[in-house]
Amino acid sequence: MERSIQIAAAQRLRALHDRRQLLLLPNAWDAASACMLARLGFPAVATTSGGVAWSLGWADGERLPLDEMLAAVARITRVTPVPVTVDFEGGYGASPDQVHANVTALIATGAVGINLEDGIAHARLRPIDAAAARIAAARAAANACGLPLVINARIDSWIVAGTANEQARIADCLDRARAYLAAGADCIYPIALAEPAVIGRLCSAIDAPVNIGARTGMPAIAELARLGVARVSTATRLATRAYAAARDAALAMRDSGHFDALDSTFGYADMQALFDAH
Repeated sequence: MERSIQIAAAQRLRALHDRRQLLLLPNAWDAASACMLARLGFPAVATTSGGVAWSLGWADGERLPLDEMLAAVARITRVTPVPVTVDFEGGYGASPDQVHANVTALIATGAVGINLEDGIAHARLRPIDAAAARIAAARAAANACGLPLVINARIDSWIVAGTANEQARIADCLDRARAYLAAGADCIYPIALAEPAVIGRLCSAIDAPVNIGARTGMPAIAELARLGVARVSTATRLATRAYAAARDAALAMRDSGHFDALDSTFGYADMQALFDAH
């Protein structure tokens, strides 16, 4: 991708985070799903680390080799006419220097945004200074490439709860948000947070766009916008729903002996049409 085109895409993605209108950001898992979501009119598309890994035969959690992940992102950006932001997990490196090198490689795929998480294997949190150093490394890599990369800093305080009570998690999240924004993050993502009162409190206290993960039972988009949420992403849920539909159809075919479950509102011609221009 030409750098001028990539810079324009990054600027479009950045403009979508203006906090006055909620950005609904679906997560794709391969080139076809990303292309389909873009054709539906979404102004930007994210990737899901779990969905991408599963589609390539790996478990989530940076078990997918970096070169395979980068190749998958390059395929996605090739066919997706809207900005693409990538779930880059913890940065695929043990040190900030490795994160810097890996983000540089990711930028070369055409991506214009990333998620960086501060949790390790959903089991523990990195110290704040260590997590902030990785965000600073990602920002330095983007600056060296001349790209206004949108960095979404994922805070895992509600995944790695430990013995902390809710007030302690909130305080930790706010400390982390301040450090990550100072290090160069643009957006804060307290993943797994679902309580409306806490969402509203964090949106009021954090001077930056806040990303919330969608799932069944969450407040509707209009209510999340009223609470101050700037961005809502779907994480793995579209991918798992797609796999569930395929699984259920296969089971129905096997168990009934009939093929009615293979009927679809999105068929071969629709899939072909996604790629006619490529």
